[in-house]
Amino acid sequence: MATATVGDERISQTSTLTKLMKRPEIGALVAAIVIFVFFAVTTEAFATASGASTWLRGASTIGIMAVAVALLMIGGEFDLSAGAMTGFTGLVVGVLTTEYGLNIWAAIFVSLALALMIGAINGILVMRTGLPSFIVTLGTFFVLQGIDLAGTKALIGQVAIQGMSNVPYYDQAKKIFGSSIDVNGSGAGGQIYASVFWWIGITALATWVLLRTRTGNWIFAVGGQQTAARQVGVPVLKTKVGLFMTTAGAGWLVGMLLLFTTSTVQSNTGVGQEFIYIICAVVGGCLMTGGYGSAIGAAFGALIYGMVNQGIVYSGWDNNWLRAFLGVMLLGAVLLNEWVRKRAETAQ
Repeated sequence: MATATVGDERISQTSTLTKLMKRPEIGALVAAIVIFVFFAVTTEAFATASGASTWLRGASTIGIMAVAVALLMIGGEFDLSAGAMTGFTGLVVGVLTTEYGLNIWAAIFVSLALALMIGAINGILVMRTGLPSFIVTLGTFFVLQGIDLAGTKALIGQVAIQGMSNVPYYDQAKKIFGSSIDVNGSGAGGQIYASVFWWIGITALATWVLLRTRTGNWIFAVGGQQTAARQVGVPVLKTKVGLFMTTAGAGWLVGMLLLFTTSTVQSNTGVGQEFIYIICAVVGGCLMTGGYGSAIGAAFGALIYGMVNQGIVYSGWDNNWLRAFLGVMLLGAVLLNEWVRKRAETAQ
């Protein structure tokens, strides 16, 4: 009897370990802990309230986009226009309010509507033409970049928005998108910015959708086996168009967070960060082939990026090492994800 009990316990332990290894975010969680401990030990400012405030703020805006991009990647697609979208939406609000006197809330909703429309166009083009989403959204990226640069300059004679803080009702929008809470209430410590709360909320919502809703099942299905998903009644077009609209909506949200935190926006805002979003999603466990991934993992990937980005500064290293780290992190994550997935399948 005793021998049978021990055997049962071992089977239970193996099963638990296997389930844990199958979670796509485990690798990113472990890496985040290691990186935090490393910079906390090797630098003085990293683990302080003000230090944490800085890297959390940087990670939050990247994290919101990484989570949305992760959903899209799980659905089997990419969006290379996500970075330019953040600058585009901020510029729309800035131009409409400072140059044309539109009410700030009306401008914000116009900006959101344009973002969702562009996301829908991306999705429809991908699904109706059969072209790779990489090509379609690359084209959208260049269109948005051209509008951000040439269009803004043609309308206001410069490539940056100034004077946002003087716009009527600016303070109302700032409370939602750009406010912060002092950690110790004295003004001497670090601050938790609104973007951090948005990041946590978006991650929680995305995780709930993926794991607890029919829509989440559809996302995994269209990313894993699109043809089979269509045959069993999954609305493939609706699901994928919705995912592209989600990344565009996330781009709008990040654009608002950046605009109302800094009171300005540049025409090149967000350009080049689309690859960082993808890297964070891959580090968080998303497969490049779709059908597998985690919103929480993408959030951890963004946290890793935010900690390394600021940790390098606190350590006094050359900032260019960040790019090398991102490359190593991407390759390492792809190899680790494949190894863990195969080990988990073998252990079953």
